[in-house]
Amino acid sequence: MSTQPPADAPADARTDPRHAIETVFRLESPRVIAGVARIVRDVGIAEELAQDALVAALEQWPRDGVPDNPGAWLMATARHRAVDLVRRRENYARKLAEIGRSTVTTAPQEEPADPEDIDDDLLRLVFTTCHPVLSPEARTALTLRLLGGLTTAEIARAFLVPEPTVAQRIVRAKRTLATRNVAFEVPYGPDREARLGSVLDVIYLIYNEGYAATAGDDWLRPSLCEDALRLARVLAGLMPKEPEVHALASLLEFQSSRTAARTGPDGEPVLLRDQNRRRWNRMLIARGIRALARADATATGAPGPYALQAAIAACHAHAYTYEETDWRSIATLYGLLAARSPSPVVELNRAVAVSMAEGPAAALEIVDPLTAEPALSGYHLLPSVRGDLLARLGRTAEARAEFERAAGLARNERERELLLARARECAP
Repeated sequence: MSTQPPADAPADARTDPRHAIETVFRLESPRVIAGVARIVRDVGIAEELAQDALVAALEQWPRDGVPDNPGAWLMATARHRAVDLVRRRENYARKLAEIGRSTVTTAPQEEPADPEDIDDDLLRLVFTTCHPVLSPEARTALTLRLLGGLTTAEIARAFLVPEPTVAQRIVRAKRTLATRNVAFEVPYGPDREARLGSVLDVIYLIYNEGYAATAGDDWLRPSLCEDALRLARVLAGLMPKEPEVHALASLLEFQSSRTAARTGPDGEPVLLRDQNRRRWNRMLIARGIRALARADATATGAPGPYALQAAIAACHAHAYTYEETDWRSIATLYGLLAARSPSPVVELNRAVAVSMAEGPAAALEIVDPLTAEPALSGYHLLPSVRGDLLARLGRTAEARAEFERAAGLARNERERELLLARARECAP
């Protein structure tokens, strides 16, 4: 046993055992829930058992110290509780025959019957929570809760909807999966294709939460990015003829290539224009280029939303400096994306590209109408972008007010500090 939390935990986690436990659980809970769900075949019960393991950690770790492998400790504790639950069920004998002894020993899993099957509990959990019996909103909220480890407040922030709405979606989704006896599996054939779009959306949302954390003290949550990228790669291998699968993988490869350059020595955010591009991972960029080529090769019609976003990311990856970026192409691609998948957030991103291609005044004409969009009323990036445009136009007093408003809306401490710093730059 170790008396210290993981080395990559936040500084206050290394001095506060309870904070350390909560930090570890947030990182490890998706794997614990997925592993337990394979045993109990109920995602709601799996989440409860994972929470039970957290309670046990809160009781034991402050007294005995944080284990050397806290994730394995949580998994073992939750699995033992799952096996105890199965034993208490009337159909214990049949269930035990199905799961064997692998849940409490190190014996290998049985080979899947289907040659396309993959032994990945996280992927099974994604397809289960993206079942068609759930609404699209419920699928995403539940998956972000179970795989992303997000609180209902953080999910509400990501969805731009009230927190009680998200809480109701999650409760109803877990109840629906249980009452409809949805299998914990990766589907095959038409069922897999029907669920694919929702799965891709969920994986992308998980990645985004890791790429720019909604709340907390850290700007990045690398474990979420790694899980999402791994799932995208697995899907690409599983469905080689689906262009949007390759496009999503390409997009995440490109985005991940910038990770090392996106934070400074103290973890502070570094904006795209200020990043040292020599720190971008050229191997991941090469993987992104290859995946985008596979998406283009398998496409039979107009590019999908992930193909367009991957093409935008490729424009950034091909530019060795910020000034060399092909902003006109990016603005055109965002225009196509807005036509393909209309969204005020896409329009806001298009405005950023237009500001670089045509100037801040042209972009402000796009941004100003967005201030009336109800969905963006609490979205901190809207006043942030508007503040940047106003600052470039020399309207510093207005820009400062926008940056301060954006800081007030931001839930991530690192992002709030950045926005306040930008506000101070606009001081008279």
